[in-house]
Amino acid sequence: MEEFESSSLGRVTVYSIQGCPHCVQAKATLGGLGVPVCDVDMGKHPELRARVKELTGRSSVPQIFFNNIHVGGNDDLHKLAPEELQRLVNVVRKEPLPADAPPLPEENPTGSPSGETDGECVCERDELADLVENFKHGNVIGSHRKGLTVHKKSFSSDQLVDWLHKEKGMARAEACSTGQAMMQKKYMVSVRGCGEKEGCFGEGRDALYRLLEHDPHSALNAGRMAACIPIPAAELSLLLRELILKLFSEHLSADGKSVDYKGMSGDPAFERYCELAIQLQRVELLSLSREEKLAFFINIYNALVIHGNLRLGAPTNMLQRYKFFNYVSYLIGGELFTLQDIENGVLRGNRRGMAQLLRPFSKTDPRLQVALPDAEPLIHFALNCGAKGCPPIKTYTPKDIDSQLRTAAEAFLENDDSCLVDSGKREVRLSQIFKWYKADFGGTDEKLLKWVLDHMGDSPKKSSLQDVISAGKTKVIFLPYDWSTNGTH
Repeated sequence: MEEFESSSLGRVTVYSIQGCPHCVQAKATLGGLGVPVCDVDMGKHPELRARVKELTGRSSVPQIFFNNIHVGGNDDLHKLAPEELQRLVNVVRKEPLPADAPPLPEENPTGSPSGETDGECVCERDELADLVENFKHGNVIGSHRKGLTVHKKSFSSDQLVDWLHKEKGMARAEACSTGQAMMQKKYMVSVRGCGEKEGCFGEGRDALYRLLEHDPHSALNAGRMAACIPIPAAELSLLLRELILKLFSEHLSADGKSVDYKGMSGDPAFERYCELAIQLQRVELLSLSREEKLAFFINIYNALVIHGNLRLGAPTNMLQRYKFFNYVSYLIGGELFTLQDIENGVLRGNRRGMAQLLRPFSKTDPRLQVALPDAEPLIHFALNCGAKGCPPIKTYTPKDIDSQLRTAAEAFLENDDSCLVDSGKREVRLSQIFKWYKADFGGTDEKLLKWVLDHMGDSPKKSSLQDVISAGKTKVIFLPYDWSTNGTH
């Protein structure tokens, strides 16, 4: 919670969240009014979400109060007539804070806000890390030709076993077990498969392997070995998301409209982020529950978008966007996951995405084991930010994931840029997202409208939609998607 002091009797309260451009814009405007502004980060104080929604009837942030007078969001603030804004400023200056003023968070006994992490983790070195490092420099790894294909930075099982036998004094049986352990811990992967079953290791001239850090697909976290004992997936995704979100916030312009990616890439905190992202290489995915998968992959997707923008620049046309979402990737749990793979392969239950002829994962693809059994429609509102307000959640946790996703959907739908009801014309105008992913929302206009109605917060807009649907012959129009907004951070 941050407060700007003045001699006023009252205060402005703004409920915001880290990394929200609309919140930044609102706070920049409020900061120039000469009255105390108390900024409450809803990411750090989720216990206030229900009360703020009760007071405002809205799920999105920012939400702004002058004493106990609710103004609305950033767009509402900028629509105020100058004389009305001055009246509100005078209320704050001259009238003491009333008893029914919007709530502030209670101080934590430890002195640190609830939900806040410092983005640091202690690396406990894995027992095989030194051995793998020695092998990497043991003059064994090289190029191997199989037919017309040359596999660079590869080695055979015989070569690894021979090296372990000669350099480490292991019996061949122990060397084979060590090779199997290196595969199980995802230090290395099979290039051509290993004959009998996926993930096994055995001596034989046809089997080729490659250290995971030598992945040839240019994943943004490849090129170095993940030497730490694997961090639990949910914990790691939380650390990564909050660290890069803090970086993003610190390099967001005062008006919330641009990001200094050059400054961000030179920030020492970004180097810490990259170190942490390497640990995704060997994280355990197969044991994750549905809730853990949702939180993990939503957090990683949103972090990867920022990392991709930072390394490659934000895409500006359709071709660049296609390449961006199909090539920007991380190595996660020994497998390569692009943004497309995460969204359509994992979170949408292996459904085809836009401009995709095939499902992301084939029946034999090991990543299919990680995919959710069915598409989860609510993920679209966690991966995309509304045009004039953000969900009051930026980092997701497994415990309350379904409630968090419903809140994100409500925040999305309360914005007129995403959902607009015209009772006179019997029209409902919806975000293009509902057209692109219509199959996730039932596949027909009728089922789509019912889904939207069921997931809206109580509001006059919901009542209007109910009346339009009840009248029949509702026309659904899909609004153009504004790619120029900060749509996916």
